[in-house]
Amino acid sequence: MVGETVRELGAPDILVNNAGVYPRVPLLEMRESDWDYVLDINLKAGCFATIAMAKALIAAGKTGGAVINLSSQSVRGAVRGVHYSASKGGVVSMTRAMALELAPYNIRVNAIAPGTTDTAQPRYGNTDAELVEMARMNIPLGGKLLTPDQIARTAVYLASDDSSATTGQVLHVNGGSYMP
Repeated sequence: MVGETVRELGAPDILVNNAGVYPRVPLLEMRESDWDYVLDINLKAGCFATIAMAKALIAAGKTGGAVINLSSQSVRGAVRGVHYSASKGGVVSMTRAMALELAPYNIRVNAIAPGTTDTAQPRYGNTDAELVEMARMNIPLGGKLLTPDQIARTAVYLASDDSSATTGQVLHVNGGSYMP
């Protein structure tokens, strides 16, 4: 992926690691293949995409860049999602460690931990009425699901020069549903 981008467009200076899966599996029914599938996509893919991007930036002699990793409110735990919670907690730790290692190259690494966002994922197993009620009860700021655009605007900020002094941070964009 990064190699093709470098050939076509040059070394990218912004990377958003947004791949994620959340197959709901109860802990006592989880197989090793369930665990590996989630960790490979949610954690490992972002790690190696970041390595490729950073190497390309450094090889091109560019100074500076931004990596934005997507974590989740599930860093606090999720029913039928031990593998998902572990992967998103890993994203937070990976973000902080990468920020330290890539700082000498002026590459900033941050994460966004979205709350319940109006995407296909929270709709799995929930009716629209249940989602509206869940949001009303659990999201103090506005009482409604977050929009993908709200998360995207946070990513734009982290990719911009406005966040040039920000690295190793996790922005919890959740309407106040929890406060770390």
